[in-house]
Amino acid sequence: MFKLSSRFKPTGDQPQAIEKLTQGIKSNLKNQVLLGVTGSGKTFTMANVIQNLNMPALIISHNKTLAGQLYQEMRDFFPTNEVSYFVSYYDFYQPEAYIPTTDTYIEKEAEINELIDKLRLRATTNILIQKDVIVVASVSCIYNIGSPVEYGKFIAEIKIGETADWNKIARRMIELLYDRSEFEFKRGTFRIRGNYMDIYPAYEDFGYRLTEKKGKINEIIKFEPLSGKVIVTKGNSTSGVELATISTQLKYIIIYPAKHYLMNPDLFKSAEAQIRTDLKKESAILKAQNKTIEAERLIRKVNYDLEMIKEVGYVNGIENYSRYFDGRKPGDPPNSLLNYFKQAYGDNFLVFIDESHMTVPQLRGMYNGDHARKKTLIDFGFRLNAAYDNRPLRFDEFYPSVPHLIYVSATPNEWETKLAGSSNPLHLSGVTEQLVRPTGIVDPQIIIRPAKNEVQDLIKEVEERVKNKEKILVTTLTKKIAEDLTEYLKERKIRACYLHSDIQTLERSDILDNLRKNEFDVLIGVNLLREGLDLPEVSLVAILDADKEGFLRSKTSLIQTMGRASRNITGEVIMYADVITKSIKGAVEEIDRRRSYQNKYNQEHHIEPKTIYKPVREKIIEGERASMFNDRKTEYTSKVLEDIKTESLTPYDKKRTVKKLELEMKRQAEDLNFEFAIKIRDKVNELKES
Repeated sequence: MFKLSSRFKPTGDQPQAIEKLTQGIKSNLKNQVLLGVTGSGKTFTMANVIQNLNMPALIISHNKTLAGQLYQEMRDFFPTNEVSYFVSYYDFYQPEAYIPTTDTYIEKEAEINELIDKLRLRATTNILIQKDVIVVASVSCIYNIGSPVEYGKFIAEIKIGETADWNKIARRMIELLYDRSEFEFKRGTFRIRGNYMDIYPAYEDFGYRLTEKKGKINEIIKFEPLSGKVIVTKGNSTSGVELATISTQLKYIIIYPAKHYLMNPDLFKSAEAQIRTDLKKESAILKAQNKTIEAERLIRKVNYDLEMIKEVGYVNGIENYSRYFDGRKPGDPPNSLLNYFKQAYGDNFLVFIDESHMTVPQLRGMYNGDHARKKTLIDFGFRLNAAYDNRPLRFDEFYPSVPHLIYVSATPNEWETKLAGSSNPLHLSGVTEQLVRPTGIVDPQIIIRPAKNEVQDLIKEVEERVKNKEKILVTTLTKKIAEDLTEYLKERKIRACYLHSDIQTLERSDILDNLRKNEFDVLIGVNLLREGLDLPEVSLVAILDADKEGFLRSKTSLIQTMGRASRNITGEVIMYADVITKSIKGAVEEIDRRRSYQNKYNQEHHIEPKTIYKPVREKIIEGERASMFNDRKTEYTSKVLEDIKTESLTPYDKKRTVKKLELEMKRQAEDLNFEFAIKIRDKVNELKES
């Protein structure tokens, strides 16, 4: 059962919104829209709908920052239920590509964030074994991740009393793509030590220890991988494990795979035969087109991949053969996160599309870009045609697969509102408005000033608010302007920071937290400062070049940006513009309408508006932080490097030290401390050579 935990109760127009959306789902409506102004508690409304219907839910956001914030909020609302986080796990991703004009082949290169990978694996595992699941995802959830049927089949079930055959269990773990590691015990590995075996699931924060006695497994416990401390567990099942009612003893455990995409060895022979048949046909077509080089390239590439899969069960780019292993026909939709929901719950689940005015266009557009890149690779002999089927879902595939859709936005598109009305069998409006803020805060005052001296005027406004310990958001048109303006403000002794898409996923959440913690006063961004950010300390939003009509200065974008100042009673928006564009006029009119609505409600209910300051939530990954972000516990100096004695370190310690030093080397280079970065590089090489 979903159990919502909150010290607040629905108020304002939240109760009618919750009731209307709930009844819509019960009436089997396909499409509904929740039009809620910033600060009206849309996330709280969503949580109440989930609890009322007691249905698993997928919440899709258009960027990772907002997905992270939603994950934190839902985790707070449902502390006893399974709330998961599913976003792209790449800190860096360069897709495989070919540029014909320069004859340049770019191999796929990726830097995977292990913590996000863990949360993705936990999400899919939770879906298959739990009923009370909420997954907050980015639009990456429509990409191919392998079959949920095969993922569900690939498990290792280990019980008390079974024969303690470590070799047999080890072989099974390797089939699940776990690595044997005696030195570095990390997620996705196992080790054997005499009469016990340790397994560290790829999706958990703890390990399992199996102990042998008289040839049988006589004990299974959970323990902390770093300290070895036994974890005492009581009561209900967790992550597919049936726990003993008392003490630390487990009756049995189920281990799920370490990767989403697996290849069933039993299917490999038939798949290999089909791959070789297609290879013969497609290479012949290339030769007939007088593309001899491309044909030979394709033959070499596919033969190499097949040999690697046959020998080690995996190859970089195996997902391009997924259609053969999944049993799909050419053109069939890929297996995405939605397939896991369908596999586990049938049509009994909800999908919320948060900030739908942005998310729906992204869902629509992802297929075309992927297809264009794949076409070039296939035309020039780098991939079989089957690579087309390793792709994101097309929107016409995504839409029918979802039983219930609720579009959530302060500025929904016309397409969503029309669809919600036309598909409603009750002939009622499918749009639910939520225009009242329980805090009574009205939408911000809007001031329009000339753009001629916008930066100097902005500095005066910033200095005034900094005196009052208030925070400021500034939106620019480009990343370069955001970075340059940040440096300019710093030179004026103003504490500023920028935020844009080049910043790593989890570091973005840290920057937002740091603003709230008073580590700086001005946050400057391009497109990430619009939707969904919950920053009650912000009293001013400044929009530079507001009259540059276009995507970033459209009516929708302006309303969303203005909304960042609507969580503080002193909130103001300053737009710097020399011309009043159609978008500016429309945005101002809509904000004025919402101000009137809120003022009328406040008068009728005798509400005195007040700013509610929320505590900064704990970090997104349950208190864990990877050292690749801001955890810089060591202040590196030349003496620190000299104190690292290569001969006194174990192989495990050397690997850990190399990772830390490589990250520090990158930091120093980014700070232009090239000489010290070279010293760190030399120490890294010394450790690697030893």
